[in-house]
Amino acid sequence: MANQSGKVHGLLARFESPGALLEAAKKINAAGYKKFDSHSPFPIHGMDEAMRLKRSPIGWIAGLLALCGGAGLLALQWWSSSVEYPLVISGKPFFSFQAYVPVTFAGAVLCAAFAATFGMLMINQLPRLHHPVFFSDNFNATDDGFFISIEAGDPDFDKDKTAAFLKSIGCVEVEVLQG
Repeated sequence: MANQSGKVHGLLARFESPGALLEAAKKINAAGYKKFDSHSPFPIHGMDEAMRLKRSPIGWIAGLLALCGGAGLLALQWWSSSVEYPLVISGKPFFSFQAYVPVTFAGAVLCAAFAATFGMLMINQLPRLHHPVFFSDNFNATDDGFFISIEAGDPDFDKDKTAAFLKSIGCVEVEVLQG
């Protein structure tokens, strides 16, 4: 059993199967809860739609930074070979863009990779060294558990009413997360 002293952080409900977890997420969302999360040892198809999660902006962030990085490197190569140190080599023009494509492409990929990594960390608010579900002694979502946690910060959260609602939608057990 979890530590029973301290502030209530939310509720943790365990479900028997991935299908039960998916249906519970739909019902919780339909009931108006906004600050809840599902925990499963593997991805469950349809969970994003059940929780009404928005599409991640990581693709746009990575694409924008890739374009900016590639354009910046192309501009740097143009400036250094055409403006700062113009040199005619084998009769080629100062700005022979074909020679700059590999560096531009590699720089764009590098900028996209960094943007995706650091953007994901910022959006997911990582590194987060502790989460209220870690107060639970029964949380085993990495083995065979299917859980939904509802945070106490949700506007519709009421410890007793929310626990009764979770039991009514088919959870096996409800645990109060305190710490």
